[in-house]
Amino acid sequence: MKMLVGFIGWRGMVGSVLLDRLRKNNDFLNFRSVFFTTSQMYGTPPNVSNRVSSRLEDAYNLEYLSTLDIIVSCQGEKYTIQIYSKLKDIGWKGYWIDASSYLRMNKKSIIVLDPINFNDIKLGIEKGIKTFVGGNCTVSLMLMALGGLFSNNLIDWISVSTYQSVSGSGSQSMLELLEQIGYVYKNISTYLSSNASILEIEKIFTSSLNNINYSSTKLKGPLLGNLIPWIDVSMQNGQTKEEWKGMAETNKILNTKQNIFIDGVCVRVPSLRCHSQSFTIKLCHDISIKEIKSLISSHNSWVKVVDNTFNDTMHELNPLQVTGTLNIPIGRIKKLNIGKKYLSAFSVGDQLLWGAAEPLRRILNILINQ
Repeated sequence: MKMLVGFIGWRGMVGSVLLDRLRKNNDFLNFRSVFFTTSQMYGTPPNVSNRVSSRLEDAYNLEYLSTLDIIVSCQGEKYTIQIYSKLKDIGWKGYWIDASSYLRMNKKSIIVLDPINFNDIKLGIEKGIKTFVGGNCTVSLMLMALGGLFSNNLIDWISVSTYQSVSGSGSQSMLELLEQIGYVYKNISTYLSSNASILEIEKIFTSSLNNINYSSTKLKGPLLGNLIPWIDVSMQNGQTKEEWKGMAETNKILNTKQNIFIDGVCVRVPSLRCHSQSFTIKLCHDISIKEIKSLISSHNSWVKVVDNTFNDTMHELNPLQVTGTLNIPIGRIKKLNIGKKYLSAFSVGDQLLWGAAEPLRRILNILINQ
């Protein structure tokens, strides 16, 4: 009999993208599915193949959850904290697939990104690992872009500046950015068709955003025409947790014997979707730009090297071109003046696809097909 897979948190952004990918690839044909809810008990589940229940089931029903072969949770950290240990305590032996960060650094979990760590995933399954977690979005996108350098042990350290879209902060933050756009446009629209100077319009634009009360908002400040060089909570060493994840999760995914040092500044920017990253890389030894491009482009099917020209950069290396695709373009590849071992590059990837949903879809299929 086909495996029974339960989905929790499938209405959210990551869950919705995951379901869309599963549908497009006809993955639902390979297992039986049941959909759970934390709020709309016994409502109507999505229409998919091999669905075993005609209603939404209770996501807190441990008895039902314990009958599942695989649980896929995109519900968030609070749900995982509340349910995961309880299921383990009653002897559940199924596989747990999670989009939240709570279990990523657990010694009995694997952070999944199979184009990078498929062998470790396979070995983990053979050893009885049952918990598989999607990685931090910028970490996953960085590894997909620079996989050819990592796999050839060419990276000594990386300093990264991220330009992370508002989708990484959730749907409410996306709505808040759109509301800021609408609010400001109402304030400046009449001036755009008048003889007002651009400096006068800029003053109205800026004051409109600064006069909003952000105390009850998720963003806690204006993002339109702005940026926020702070993501997640503060760590004791001055990093934010988002910045800490860069080194911690990368080295766990790569299963390194000696840590590769990664640090930088994570910045929220007013793009709706896709995270961009600027890398300063110290190589372990000097190799040519031609070799670097060859290693990067041959590593996986989704990365694409973009020529270091204005036109190619404008047309291929930006969030609007990448949104909704699995493409991972990487460009602005050049040696730095500080030395032959120093390299810069810039990459873009969809935060909701390779940054979140796609690794979950792929580990689900790996478990189904093992």
